[in-house]
Amino acid sequence: MESRRGPLKSAVPSNIVSLVRRCSRTACGRPAVATLTYVYADSTAVLGPLATYAEPHCYDLCAEHSERLTAPRGWEVVRLLDGSAPARPSGDDLEALANAVREAARPQERAAGAGGARSADPMEVARRGHLRVLRSPDN
Repeated sequence: MESRRGPLKSAVPSNIVSLVRRCSRTACGRPAVATLTYVYADSTAVLGPLATYAEPHCYDLCAEHSERLTAPRGWEVVRLLDGSAPARPSGDDLEALANAVREAARPQERAAGAGGARSADPMEVARRGHLRVLRSPDN
């Protein structure tokens, strides 16, 4: 006897493969953002950025599972910094940015104050906007 419903129409064709790697945790379908590798000889779990390709002995984890990761008792968890994550600026970064902005504003002030004379810096050969051409220290 044939089914009255016919073939299942909502099935995804088998020739379509997702390019997004998914979390390896059971019943988690979120996209993976980190890769977990175990170094059994050192009793260490290494959590780093998502590997370039899927390895058989590595586990891809989503953001939630990578944040909540714990290791067995006696094991160490090493979390490698992710280069793609935006880094928060430090106080030194902000001070360097402020100094660069101040330096970029100086050329007009120097040129007006010196009457177009050459800069007092003996290493400076030429200037174009905020860029300077410096003489080699060997010369």
